[in-house]
Amino acid sequence: MNFDRKNLLLYAVTDRSWLRGGTLYDQIEQALRGGVTLLQLREKNLCRELFLQEAFQIKELCDRYEVPLIINDHVEIAQAVDAAGVHVGQKDMEAGAARAILGSEKIIGVSARTVEQALYAERQGADYLGVGAVFSTGTKQDAQNITKNRLCEICRAVSIPVVAIGGITVENMAELGGSGIDGIAVVSAVFAQKKIETAVRELRRRTEQMLQRTE
Repeated sequence: MNFDRKNLLLYAVTDRSWLRGGTLYDQIEQALRGGVTLLQLREKNLCRELFLQEAFQIKELCDRYEVPLIINDHVEIAQAVDAAGVHVGQKDMEAGAARAILGSEKIIGVSARTVEQALYAERQGADYLGVGAVFSTGTKQDAQNITKNRLCEICRAVSIPVVAIGGITVENMAELGGSGIDGIAVVSAVFAQKKIETAVRELRRRTEQMLQRTE
């Protein structure tokens, strides 16, 4: 599919830690109604069969709202459900290998924490970078924060778009202004909220304001 920087404006990454008796499907639909521009289905504890079943359902849902679906780590599942693409970390498959499997039309995202990692991912054919953690986060216990200066250096070093991730909220996102990012990726700021659709609308409004001020 055609990938646009605008797809990264408000990038939601799923986490079933906050289902509170509901379903992830329902939470995702609320997020889509609220206005997320890209959705990553992230499942660290589901077996492959259940993850695949879920991915088919979420792909159909995302298609209905015309929002691209990215699969975290599992390239074969992204291929099986014809997702828009895949996101891989530094300890996962390299962008070049993912590209060889998925082809030139799919979106490949890569996590990066340094300029060197960012440049390597770009050379390997990544379409965008996820850079962080930019703030302290309880979602990923082993995540180490990077400074805003580092975030700015990465954005300047590459020509592909960059999305900031890690502990981002409506209260602190303004601190990312002027860094060169194309959007934010959020987990708990969406899925830990009691009123997800309302929370997403406010996140999107604040993100658009933050990026407009720095264009």
